[in-house]
Amino acid sequence: MGSELRIQTIRKKRTMRIRKKIHGTSVEPRLCVVKSNKHLQVQLINDDAGVTLGSVATFSKEYRGSEFGKKSKQAARKLGEHIAKIASEQNIKAAKFDRGPAKFHGVLAELKDAAVAAGLKC
Repeated sequence: MGSELRIQTIRKKRTMRIRKKIHGTSVEPRLCVVKSNKHLQVQLINDDAGVTLGSVATFSKEYRGSEFGKKSKQAARKLGEHIAKIASEQNIKAAKFDRGPAKFHGVLAELKDAAVAAGLKC
């Protein structure tokens, strides 16, 4: 139990250390990525108003049951393209990437690359 609590504390500290440097606005929201063991979730967050501007996840109805319904690089690429499309519909051209406690490689890097390729500046 002690080691699990220590790992949770370290993850929380890492998240807060990153989050205090990133603040989303209506012009340039925070692109928050949550990575669990099975799924990915991406949100555009305006921290000034405390509002989520758009979100997409692998467990949403449109991806559930398909090849993009689980955490993978292909699913991350699809989510990156989808969140860039949502941002462009709201006239958002740039976002600040918030990786949370996860390392920036693999799935997260693929998601960001797909969003940038689709026209969102991160």
